[in-house]
Formats: sequence, structure tokens, C-alpha cells
Amino acid sequence: MPRGFFITFEGLDGSGKTTQLRRLTTSLTKQGHKVVSLRQPGGTALGDRIRGVVLDSRSESSLGAIAPVAELTLMFADRAQAIAEVILPALEDGAIVLCDRFTDSSEAYQGGGRELGSERVLALHVAVCDGLQPDLTILLLPPLEPSLERARNRNQRHVAKLGTDENRFEREGDAFYRRIYEKYQEIAARDAGRVVTIAEEASIQVIEEKIYKIVSARISPDSQGTR
Repeated sequence: MPRGFFITFEGLDGSGKTTQLRRLTTSLTKQGHKVVSLRQPGGTALGDRIRGVVLDSRSESSLGAIAPVAELTLMFADRAQAIAEVILPALEDGAIVLCDRFTDSSEAYQGGGRELGSERVLALHVAVCDGLQPDLTILLLPPLEPSLERARNRNQRHVAKLGTDENRFEREGDAFYRRIYEKYQEIAARDAGRVVTIAEEASIQVIEEKIYKIVSARISPDSQGTR
């Protein structure tokens, strides 16, 4: 059976990546593709526990400040479990795997935002993930300020509606997010063959159509030999 196709979605919270991943999942499934989708951190029982520690702003009141290196290694623990439990089995089964965040997020948030540097993150990627790379990464990188405003407003609604709080990162200042934004730009320039950047502000429908065209071109039988 041919290996499946691994697609990741990247970007700041508030960029629309989660919405677009869900829409792509629906479109590909309707076309008859076998699709497996997950998010990071999360997607496994262990990953969901890690997500609660890393993203919940109340973690630091109960656990104390989470050191940047500890945060980074928790992200990779989640990733290792997801690879073993979900991603590799799905790829071996010939599925298209859609993942909301992968190592690019660690390089951007911990390498850039926390200023740990890319070298340490990429070394962990090789050691923990055996160098597994996405076949395609969709990077949604609209202007920084509107993305941040959407993310912070969304989390306030999430807390009010569900009582859960995943805004530990959103409490950081603008300088933190500027470093993340610039690191994403650096990743896109370095890995231009893998990363396709969509930087404009446009409607959900317009972005959805653009992503579908990009993905359809990459997963077509004629393109499989170019991976």
C-alpha cells in the first residue's frame, strides 16, 4: 500500500488554521480520501494531559512557572506519542494526515518566542521524531495584530462558554509574538519547497479554496514522485 500524505497547518492562534484544517478534512473526505486529523498538543490521551498543562493559564498557579526548556520537552513528548500512536500508523495505512501544528510550532514558539533558538529545537526533532517531516505545510500568516486580537477574544469566549482556559500563551506581550511571527517567516524562507505561506487577510471561503487547490496539486498521482 502506498504511503499516505502528511500535511501540517501552522500559524499564530487566531490565524484561522484550525478552521481551515476542519474544512479541508470535510472536502477531502467528500472526495473519497481516507483522512486522519489531529492537533498538537493533544490527539492522544497522553497528549491531552500535556495540553492541559502547557496551555492552561492556571497551570502556573498550581505548578509554578514552567521553564522554557520544560515547555519545549513537553511539546516533544506529546509529539512523540502522536507520531507513534496516530501519525505513522495512519500514513502506513495510506491516509492523508492533517495535523494542527508540528515541529514548526516548537521552532516558532519556543525557539523564537522563548528565545531558545532553532538549533536546539531541530536537534530534538531529529532525536525524538526520527526526522519525520510533513510532505506539505500550510502556513497561515496574516498580519500579526488582527490575529492576536482574534485569538484573545476567542479565548475569552471559550472560558465564558466552556469554563476551560487555554490562554497561557495569549497572555504574553506583543514582543513575544513578534519573535514568533519572524521565526515563521524564517522557516518559510528556509523550507520553501515544503512550506506554502498564505499571508493575506481574506474570507474563510477564499482561503479554503486556495488551500484546496494547493493540496489537490500536491496529492495528485502526477505529483507523488516529486516528494
